[in-house]
Amino acid sequence: MASDKPSPWGALKHSTFRWLWLASIASNIGTWMHEVGAGWLMTSLSANPMHVALVQVAGSAPMFLLALPAGAMADIVDKRRYLLGVQLWMAAVATLLAVLTLLGLTTVWLLLGMTLAMGVGTALMMPAWSALTPELVSKRDLPSAIALSSLGINVARALGPAIAGVLVSLSGPWATFALNALSFFAVMAVLLTWKRERQVATFPAERLLGAMRAGWRYSRASKPLQSVLVRAAAFFVGASAGMSLLPLIVRGELQGSASDFGLMLGSVGVGAVLGATLLPRIRERISSDRLVLLASLLYALVLLALASLRHFAALLPVMLLSGAAWIAVLSSLQVAAQTSVPDWVRARALSIYILVFFGSMAAGGALWGFVASQGSISLALFAAAGCLALGGLLTSRFPLPVTEAEDLAPSLHWPAPILADEADLERGPVMVTLHYDIAPEHASAFRQAMSEVARMRRRNGAFSWGLVQSSENPRHWQEFFFDESWLEHLRHHGRVTRAEQRIEAAARQFQSAGVAIRIDHFLMPGKQVPEHSDIQHAHGQP
Repeated sequence: MASDKPSPWGALKHSTFRWLWLASIASNIGTWMHEVGAGWLMTSLSANPMHVALVQVAGSAPMFLLALPAGAMADIVDKRRYLLGVQLWMAAVATLLAVLTLLGLTTVWLLLGMTLAMGVGTALMMPAWSALTPELVSKRDLPSAIALSSLGINVARALGPAIAGVLVSLSGPWATFALNALSFFAVMAVLLTWKRERQVATFPAERLLGAMRAGWRYSRASKPLQSVLVRAAAFFVGASAGMSLLPLIVRGELQGSASDFGLMLGSVGVGAVLGATLLPRIRERISSDRLVLLASLLYALVLLALASLRHFAALLPVMLLSGAAWIAVLSSLQVAAQTSVPDWVRARALSIYILVFFGSMAAGGALWGFVASQGSISLALFAAAGCLALGGLLTSRFPLPVTEAEDLAPSLHWPAPILADEADLERGPVMVTLHYDIAPEHASAFRQAMSEVARMRRRNGAFSWGLVQSSENPRHWQEFFFDESWLEHLRHHGRVTRAEQRIEAAARQFQSAGVAIRIDHFLMPGKQVPEHSDIQHAHGQP
């Protein structure tokens, strides 16, 4: 039966994924080279710890404004063309920064501004890129694809800083920016050759604002996704201190060179690659929840070592451990986020995860940079270690989701609703009511089961939900929920998953035997409704 197990390399048999994976490694090498060059250039322009930490803040801050719009765009437009445009933007920004640095025109605020522009590109790209993976591989090979993507990022993390350290020593930071610009063209070349299958749309594409609202409602009503977000924030706020303050430790306190800084970051990457190769065996022995907790505590020890040790050789193995701990947490959270959401909202849900990731990194970078500038680097690292350990322990009660792919497949068990007269699809809002007959002895269990139904309705598009009991007949319960329009209600039909079908069945088991659940649809009056009619309704299933 061993041959039935999915191969860890199975995703590479899909040619488009394979070439995009290789191109993304080249691009990520360029990105890491760019970050090393930017961090080192800032230490040359200013010795203020706040300025150095702001490099990370500038790269992460655009996620606050752009993550959710970018996720909505990725769900409603052609991902291939969208990604091509974003890659071109980032190549242009990197090229401009290389030219300005070569000419000696880069200042502290100009560097921060260009880093911010690069962060805008990253913010626009990441939700679409993350949601692209399920289109490139089969469901069976999706875990392999996610693991390989994480591995590729950390191979780049091992090579990029080391190459950047040599380049900065030989020719200056401008060369890292120039090579980063070239690396984007590798991704563009693969995207141009990808013959993406066009999917026939059943309904008109969602509008941007409506898609953003749907994504936000989903994230507010999805407990599995919320658990991932809480665990991510608890780790990345504290862990951000290591990367944001590392340039100051190497250059200021170790009196190291650019090559030393690159070697230090390369050690982080090597540790991540080694950790990634061990993760499958570790996951066979412990759960993802326990793995994230232990890796968080290990990273807290890494921060304590960074605060205490001031010998370059002693810190290299510490950075190896930091890479292993980082990839253990990052991989576990990414797999949980990627596999806990259905296709229709994947990019939007992942954009919320990415927002939390970058927001935590930005907030943490600013916080620990401020503490270091007001006190000392060691004080900031000690405080970050305590924050990380405490956060890991406190959030361990939020279990990471384990979701089967089939659970997220559309159930399609709701029959199409009946509309008496032809109407504008944008007409709304739509109120759906469901009438239940529940025996008094089952009322408490029914109400508890309906709380999960409420989350299900909101996840799939309802902007309001309620459950009421008749004052005249205690057995008569009425559920109601609102969708924004008739079109949104039709979309709601296609979003219900097989797992949610079971949630619905768990509540309906308390319905009295032999009594049908009556379901009505109500539309707000439109221009085509006669004056004597206040509400038009149609009978059917929701």
